[in-house]
This record gives sequence, structure tokens and C-alpha cells, in this order.
Amino acid sequence: MPDNDSSGPQHQVAALFSHGRLTAIPRKTARREQVLVHLAETLFERDRTYTEREVNEALLTVHEDCSALRRHLVVAGLLVRPKDGSSYRRGR
Repeated sequence: MPDNDSSGPQHQVAALFSHGRLTAIPRKTARREQVLVHLAETLFERDRTYTEREVNEALLTVHEDCSALRRHLVVAGLLVRPKDGSSYRRGR
């Protein structure tokens, strides 16, 4: 059976964006995870340290609730930060 690009994870993620902006943060865990992985891979470089302001600015380019997205990224392990919250790095 051939791959059907219109039903794959990339298409599912793309369907949640309009004009480059995330229309809503998915409530379903699996779908939210797909979006978070996409955001981590496209907005944040590996081996680079970010300030909270830089993380917020990057996330604001796709959705107005940057705090919720940042929190979800940290909980998912896609962004890691020290206990003092002074910086962020891409995780897994």
C-alpha cells in the first residue's frame, strides 16, 4: 500500500496551522505532541541556549499563548531548563 501523505503526521500538523500560525493548541495528547515536536524542530536549534525572552519571541510567531506552549514543551522534554529557569535548550 503506498504512503498517503495526506494522512501522515506532517499533514495532520499542517492542518492545525493557518497562514503560518497555530490555530489552537490541541487538547488531545498525541496531536499536541506532534505539534510540539514540529515547533521544537523548526523554531529551536540544537546545541544553542535560549533566554526565556527568546523562547517567548519564537513561540509568539506561531501562537499568542507562548506561556502555554513553553510549558508544554518543557513538560514534554522538548525544551529543558535548569531549576532556576535561567535558560532553555532543546531536549530530545
